[in-house]
Amino acid sequence: VQLQASGGGLVQPGGSLRLSCAASKRIPRFNSMNWYRQAPGNQRELVATITSTGSTNYVDSVKGRFTISLDNAKNTMYLQMNSLKPEDTAVYYCNADILYLDDSGAWNALNAWGQGTQVTVSS
Repeated sequence: VQLQASGGGLVQPGGSLRLSCAASKRIPRFNSMNWYRQAPGNQRELVATITSTGSTNYVDSVKGRFTISLDNAKNTMYLQMNSLKPEDTAVYYCNADILYLDDSGAWNALNAWGQGTQVTVSS
């Protein structure tokens, strides 16, 4: 499975962006799907998570502003980002903790990453 992130860009403070992460094929089973971000000089940070049961979790700094969601019909994950702040500036990466059956019928885990998409919040 390959993940393709898109939707980044330049936006003014207070603006909105929606990031998309499209999977190359249907993911029949997964533990979680995630958005990370990495600002220059900083470590990669987990921003938002959605589990297979639909539970979501966010880093404190984005709670109430960002929303993670899935469209299973489109094999796509989204991150709606509202009320953006300059400190949200970073490269955003999508990630999936996928489960798949191998030829022997055993479940295996695969961690997949998309390429980053740059988000810049600046006036």
